[in-house]
Parts: sequence; C-alpha cells; structure tokens
Amino acid sequence: MPELIVAGQRWSVAAQTNLLDALNAQGLAVPYSCRAGSCHACLVQCLQGEPEDFNPTALEPAKREQGWRLACQCRVVADLAVAVFDPRKDGVGAQVLGCDWLSPGVLRLRLASERPLRYQVGQHLVLWTASGVARPYSLASLPQEDEFLEFHLDCRQPGAFSDVARQLTVGSPLRLGELSGGALHYDPDWQQRPLWLLAAGTGLAPLWGVLREALRQAHQGPIQVVHVAHEHYLAEPLRALAACHPQIHVQLLSPEQAPSALATWRLQSRQTIAQVCGSPASVEHFSRRLYLMGLPRNQLLADMFVERR
Repeated sequence: MPELIVAGQRWSVAAQTNLLDALNAQGLAVPYSCRAGSCHACLVQCLQGEPEDFNPTALEPAKREQGWRLACQCRVVADLAVAVFDPRKDGVGAQVLGCDWLSPGVLRLRLASERPLRYQVGQHLVLWTASGVARPYSLASLPQEDEFLEFHLDCRQPGAFSDVARQLTVGSPLRLGELSGGALHYDPDWQQRPLWLLAAGTGLAPLWGVLREALRQAHQGPIQVVHVAHEHYLAEPLRALAACHPQIHVQLLSPEQAPSALATWRLQSRQTIAQVCGSPASVEHFSRRLYLMGLPRNQLLADMFVERR
C-alpha cells in the first residue's frame, strides 16, 4: 500500500484512493467545493512522488511545474509527500472594504487586495478566514471598473464560513487563495448574438459580472437574464440596467414558478450563447430545457458548485 507524508504525518492508504479524500480522512481539512477541478480550493503541492492526475489541464503549466495539483482530481498510486496550501505563506492578504446585506440571506462582501489581482469576469477566488476556513466564491466585480473584489455570499443557513462572514466588519482581514477560471465569460465575438444568462440563487454573482462586461463591450444582441430564487437580491440593479438598455429582458422567478416558465421558453436563434450558474440541480434543469429547445451543446457554458458550509 502506498504511503502519504504530510507535515510530519505518515500513513498508508489503499492504491487508487482519491487524494482529497485521503487527506481529509486524516483530519487535514483540505477545502473543496466542486470536486470537478474548477474551483481550485483543494490545491496541494507535491514534494516527492507523483499522483495519477485525471485533469492535468486544470492548472496552468507554470503551476504544475512547481508541483501544484488539485487533490480532488488525483489518486494515490505510489508513495507521495505533499504540502497543503498554507494561506499565510501561499496566499495574498486582503481587507474588508464593505460588508452589507443585499437581502436577508445574501451578504455582499467587498475586499481590497494587498497587491493588484488580475482577473476576468466569471473567475473564482478562494477566500480564507483567519481561523483557516476556506471557500471558493465567484467574483461579481468588473476588473476594468471596480476598485474592489466583490462576492455575494449565501448566508441563509449556518455554516463554517458563513458564520464567520456574518461577523466581518470594515477592516477585517482575510486571505486570498487560488484564482481559477470558470466556464463563464464574455467573448467580444458574441457582440451580435443573443445572450442568455440563467442563474439560481447566488449563481447570479458571476453572471452579474458577465452582464456588465457585455454592456461595457457594447453588446448589440438581445440579452435575456433569468434569476430563480427566493430572494431576488439584485432585482433593482437589474431593472435599472434594463431601463437603460432596451436589449435586456429580465425575468425574476421563484423556484415554484420556474418549471412552468421554463416550459414556455423558445429559442429564437441557434446562434444564442447561454450561460448557466447555480446548484447542480438548477444547472441540470436549465441545461435540459436548453437542449430540448435545440441549443447546440458547444453554446452552453455552465458553472455548478456543490453546497458546502
């Protein structure tokens, strides 16, 4: 049986054991969210040995050359020594600039990074609390216009990260972990094409950035924004944008209204680009309907996250 070596600990695991599971079973509390190689929360650095990596393109070549791997995508096949991501050493410091409630359950967090952070709309960033709790969140800010990093946190239920987030105030310190690219983005070549942005809950956060980026680049085609949620926390800003831009149509639905509303959707153009974000169930529902409507699979971009509090 291969051995794992981490921070002075050494133990045996069965061959082909998922690296993330092996580390967390030992009590090392490596964070994760998607388990699909998208959020990059589970970064570890290989010091000796090499795991079997099922998604080698998930990290940039420079990161891989430094030994970094995504634990969720790796299996232990031989003796392996790794170091888990240390936010104090490997992360970037940040400070809370703003902390306000967009609705009773959604907290808007605005951060200032200690050093400039280059990112694009649709990307994710891992946030670390001082106590070592980490969660990846999608960026809702627009890098060309906003002088802060913005996140929309679902705090309706108790949880390790959300419990800390409720207590944050202006000036509170956080650490920033790995920045990763999600599926969602805006391409200037889409300028004339219909754009559908479909979100459930705080899955609206990255699509808020995509919408603003599309307008910044003078998108000419129609834009359909659909938000399925109990709390439409960006209702007024969305309506304000729609009032200023005639090509934007906003549809706000409750979870109870969504199934019948989805059944009425019709695809006006096979050139449509659809972007979907939310829980796995909501992404699946959106995607299934889009496929039935005839949307080509390569024109659907989706991000989904396993809820982990």
